[in-house]
Amino acid sequence: MRSSQLPILTFPVALACMFCSCGQSGSTNTTDSTQATVTADSSAKKYLSQPLVNHIYTADPSAHVFNGRFYIYPSHDTATGIPEDDLGSHFDMKDYHILSMDSIGGKVTDHGVALDIKDIPWAHRQLWAPDAAFTNGTYYLYFPVKDSLDIFHIGVATSSKPEGPFKAEKAPIPGSYSIDPCVFTDDDGKSYMYFGGIWGGQLQRWNNNRYDSTKGNRKPEELAIQPRMAKLETNMKYFDGPVKEVQILDEKGQPFHEKDNEKRFFEASWMHKYKGKYYFSYSTGDTHNLCYATGDSPYGPFTYRGVILTPVEGWTSHHSIVEKDGKWYLFYHDVQLSGKTYLRNVKVTALHYNEDGSIQTIHPTL
Repeated sequence: MRSSQLPILTFPVALACMFCSCGQSGSTNTTDSTQATVTADSSAKKYLSQPLVNHIYTADPSAHVFNGRFYIYPSHDTATGIPEDDLGSHFDMKDYHILSMDSIGGKVTDHGVALDIKDIPWAHRQLWAPDAAFTNGTYYLYFPVKDSLDIFHIGVATSSKPEGPFKAEKAPIPGSYSIDPCVFTDDDGKSYMYFGGIWGGQLQRWNNNRYDSTKGNRKPEELAIQPRMAKLETNMKYFDGPVKEVQILDEKGQPFHEKDNEKRFFEASWMHKYKGKYYFSYSTGDTHNLCYATGDSPYGPFTYRGVILTPVEGWTSHHSIVEKDGKWYLFYHDVQLSGKTYLRNVKVTALHYNEDGSIQTIHPTL
């Protein structure tokens, strides 16, 4: 099934008219994404929020506020017929579409193809979850993709507009590897990239920043693999120093083991700052939680604090957290539209903090 051929959902007519609108690539779509609860007759589930768009499949949303407007940089899911496996071979993305909207619940614009894999000189296959940043009057799109040796590296592309189109650099960022780049710019203007993902993301094959194709997943008793980070140079195209491990520790200050898969890192790094604290959030992968840990430095260490989002419908969970006009939002995805793990749809809901800075856990279905 191609991405433009969505399954027909038998929503009640009145609710469908109120909350859903279909369109073609580049059109606008309107939905009240924080309050709408629609029951699909095929699953009888009630969802906390509704897909931002339903004319294409989108996932892994990296949201930012540029020029007072939300811009969402998601993966673009399509059905390519590749069999599903534990390495994610069926996630065979070919391009990126950037979405934008003035406000939550407002009109959503799909700006069309911002970057195509055929226009990335070094790319071979699998254009996975991206992120974006703005500095020096330029917008930067960061993306993981496999090279001709089938090894993931992270590339960068630039544009004068947040929606693109973006022009890719001729080679990946030197020293980069694995997947899921997240770029965080601190209050002092310094920027950092966080990245990594185990299993299909190949992070388990990297030790001391050296690649070993024979390395497999960690055993339950072994220490869990940690995500990676690097400071970016001011030109935002190179690492300013070596790649380092990000330490995620339990409440007693101890590192997690692989068997602690309800809490340990799997993929989907995101960094944000709230009241002077650094919040590193991530997916636990095979247990499907979105968790977070906090620290006093962008380098960590980070202490585990809890679950942000309980498991969504579908295998993967990937998110971003962003603030606008004093309100905080969680962007995430599930598979409401298709029911298939590799054909996902992006959503958004409000995010709330407690007085002690902890995040209130969100449940994606009611």
